[in-house]
Amino acid sequence: MTSGLRRRLVVMLIVPLVLLAILNAWLDYRSAGNVALQQDQHLLAMVPLVADSVIGELDNQPLLLLAPPVEEFLKERPGPAGYAILDVDGKVLAGDAWLAGLPPTDAAPEFHSEEYAGTTWRIVRQRQQTVLGEVVIAVGDGSDPRQQWASSIVYKVLLPNFVLIALAAFAVGWAVERALKPLLALKEAVERRSPRDLSAIDTGSSPEEVRPLVDSLNRLFGLVNAQAESQRRFVADAAHQLRTPLAGLQAQVEAWAQAASARPVQETLALPTDQVLKLRNATRRTSQLANQLLALSRADARGMHSQPVQRVDLKALCEDSLEGHLDAATARGIDLGLDAERAQVMGHEWLLRELLANLVDNAIKYCHEGGSVTIRCGRRAGIAVLEVEDDGPGVAPAELPRILERFYRVQGTLGEGNGLGLAIAEEIARVHHSHLQLQPGASGRGLKVTLVFPG
Repeated sequence: MTSGLRRRLVVMLIVPLVLLAILNAWLDYRSAGNVALQQDQHLLAMVPLVADSVIGELDNQPLLLLAPPVEEFLKERPGPAGYAILDVDGKVLAGDAWLAGLPPTDAAPEFHSEEYAGTTWRIVRQRQQTVLGEVVIAVGDGSDPRQQWASSIVYKVLLPNFVLIALAAFAVGWAVERALKPLLALKEAVERRSPRDLSAIDTGSSPEEVRPLVDSLNRLFGLVNAQAESQRRFVADAAHQLRTPLAGLQAQVEAWAQAASARPVQETLALPTDQVLKLRNATRRTSQLANQLLALSRADARGMHSQPVQRVDLKALCEDSLEGHLDAATARGIDLGLDAERAQVMGHEWLLRELLANLVDNAIKYCHEGGSVTIRCGRRAGIAVLEVEDDGPGVAPAELPRILERFYRVQGTLGEGNGLGLAIAEEIARVHHSHLQLQPGASGRGLKVTLVFPG
């Protein structure tokens, strides 16, 4: 839009200059036409003076005594000038022979232009009475202003105007670009924003003409942010309120499940063991869902930009995660390994801990029994990397872009889950100005999830 605005401003400023140049050329032409009209009148005034210069005849030739105005006309014109005296048949009796031509049919003067010796001549012919009788007087002027205008229009009118227009276009383009620089900076600032960044735009750095638009955008950002914040608070409050009763319910069901498993079914007054185990699994999933909803609300990128960051040791983070998930991996016969090199990044430690916990928990859940899960961290080409890889069934390429969506689960997936683990991890990655990279594991098996921290 700004490029179109710049183009429109340049066109609107240059077009008047072009029109002024055309008007200037037209005025010059009109001026040349007025001068030409004066020239015709001056030529016509010379005709009777040349006729009066005939004072007699000598050897069948007119005897001339040129009047001073005629001599001045012939000598002091800016261009060549000439005259001729012709008889009524068009024969030259005196003067320039090339001015011979058909005489006028009546006493009215005849004006026309002729080319001679590379010059355009303005010529008038008229019948006049002299001491010799009726003759034709022809007077020519080679300083035709219309010819001069036509020959000099390129150098005196068009070329200077075109140079002026080119310089004006450059100057106007430079001025418009400088004038629109704050607007372009505003556009770039909005384009660089994350879709989740709804903070207000600084109106002080915006041009005065654009401030109403910036104020409107800020009001819109505020309304959207307030609505999103309200939704986040609702999710956080709901999840928080659910945690305590769910924790108590889960503790009771866990104890019940242990008691049901330890005694024969006929000795218990409770439900059958398989139903107790199903109830326990459902309670676990519900409790996990509440915890994940709370983590998702806390990890929302829009609410973390104002939080201070700190130096995080990725190796220590990976070691803690290994220790925390070792029992779950052992229960399924999964080889949980660690390939960690020392690496530190700036970020939110508790969020990165939540991210890694979700990735490892996800890998253990969906990896087949007896498989392997590897936690890695370190530096590659000077850039810190955090990675979790498993050798499970993996994810079809068509499904990869969707598994980061909230509540999305791959069709046919076995095991418990709510479809929030990777979504939470992706949200935390966005907080750290990155994103999760998904690709098949070693030998094309399993899934490898990589978080590359910005340099």
